[in-house]
Amino acid sequence: MISYPSALTKGRMLLLLMIFVLINVVAFGQKSEVERITKTLCSPEFHGRGYVNKGDSLASEFIVAEFKKIGLKPIKKSYFQSFNLNVNTFPNEMTVQHNGRTLIPGVHYLVDPASAGGKLELHPKLISIETALNVEQLIEEIKSISNGKEYNAIALDFRKLSADTFKKVAGLTEELAGMMPVFEIMDRKFTWSVADQQLKHPLIQIQDSVFSVEGNFSLSITANLIKDYTSRNVFAYLPAKKKSKKTVIYSAHYDHLGRMGADTYFPGANDNASGTAMLLSMANYFKENPVDYNILFIAFAGEEAGLVGSKYFVEHPLVKLNTIAFLLNLDIMGSGEDGITVVNATLFDTEFKELQAINTEKNLLKQVKSRGPAANSDHYWFTQMGVPAFFIYTMGPNKNYHDVFDTQANLSFVEYEDITTLLVEFTKRLKR
Repeated sequence: MISYPSALTKGRMLLLLMIFVLINVVAFGQKSEVERITKTLCSPEFHGRGYVNKGDSLASEFIVAEFKKIGLKPIKKSYFQSFNLNVNTFPNEMTVQHNGRTLIPGVHYLVDPASAGGKLELHPKLISIETALNVEQLIEEIKSISNGKEYNAIALDFRKLSADTFKKVAGLTEELAGMMPVFEIMDRKFTWSVADQQLKHPLIQIQDSVFSVEGNFSLSITANLIKDYTSRNVFAYLPAKKKSKKTVIYSAHYDHLGRMGADTYFPGANDNASGTAMLLSMANYFKENPVDYNILFIAFAGEEAGLVGSKYFVEHPLVKLNTIAFLLNLDIMGSGEDGITVVNATLFDTEFKELQAINTEKNLLKQVKSRGPAANSDHYWFTQMGVPAFFIYTMGPNKNYHDVFDTQANLSFVEYEDITTLLVEFTKRLKR
């Protein structure tokens, strides 16, 4: 016999349904906020959050506005901590032509971050890697080029190199660019970065699909080395629900690579607009749900320039380092299909096992993978000073990294809810 629910049962069912819908709307709303913030930070208006057109400063102002919107206060009366760095920039002209064909920056070629600029007509001589690694032969080739009239640049063939050989030759090209312009012929993915110095001559990476020793290359590149450029870390502070001497830090770097010429910029969606957006999401959650620890939210600048901002903070801390219970550094948070990796897992085994236990208990991520110490993000300087810290990044099919294709459209945020659940629960259970 079929029994029909009573009016009371119907009422309870309706209430449960409303709660379920509300929970999912809230979760969706939070995810949509992360996507909004990521899209904003990696838009052209922020110039790649680098050092051309003060993209980093525009981003820092945006982050402060978001902290204020959430209702978080500054620490020691300021949301900012300024520091200086040297940085090589490419603000204006960026043109490379081969036999009259204009090549596409970021797709066909990259200028090395430390490259010099100039307006040049170049005819490079192709030199084998074997010759380049033989000091005597290389010296003879350089003399021949310098004394002759046919060539005025060097081209090194980086195709089909093993990882070890690639590392050996990569440093050599910068030395050669101290003597003459250099081309590196590539058959692998481009990866750009930031330099704090400028070479004497241009150093260009070029895809083998567009390279030929026949004919000439025409370069018109503006490169400006800026000394003592001012950038800023950004902070917001949330006190514990009951007075506490201990602080948990959530951090993420907001800077990226900036522009390579007036028309080409590096969006840095996954690295690390996504982590910055996740940082703001965690700030929003803990503002509404304070825990037993004070929480300091830090958006670091200068990470891509060599972890400069976090190093400055550790040397000029706004909270005593020995009062930091734990630091959770969020970098590359836009996927998660394959789980997350935790750097420093082997150093802080108890806390790492807690992360894994939470993940298993709540059936969250595909895996929480262990990795040892590495100087690859802003957690590093804290670890060096004895502060317990994890650097967490997502794993998934998106392999766009330090290139022009790292856009918001390529991010899934498929594990956003599970990652935030994991972080919240870890913070609540932390015992230090």
